[in-house]
Amino acid sequence: MGEKVAGTVYVKVDGAQLTITGGAEAPLMDVKRETVWPGFFKEEKLAPYIKMTSLVPQGFPLKALTKGYDQTITCEFANGKVYVLSGGYLVDEPSHKGDDGTVELQFDGVNGSWQ
Repeated sequence: MGEKVAGTVYVKVDGAQLTITGGAEAPLMDVKRETVWPGFFKEEKLAPYIKMTSLVPQGFPLKALTKGYDQTITCEFANGKVYVLSGGYLVDEPSHKGDDGTVELQFDGVNGSWQ
């Protein structure tokens, strides 16, 4: 029997739904582990984040996204898993690509949780 693991992703930023192309990415862990010797490792705290590629149609909340610094971003993946990022703010250098009408977005935040 088959199980759906891929398909449409739904992303909302402070209630405004974005149209996503290609998918979205969220971390599974809040730490990065590195083995220093077999059986021994070190951990580094990671900032919670969500990465995505969004279409930029008329009415796209560009100003709200770029000026916001305490946003709630909810990402519902096709397999039913939901990742919620609170205290979110846009990072890196997002730019609008006029040739295909998309923008690459990455939000970092204070807290990220899987539901």
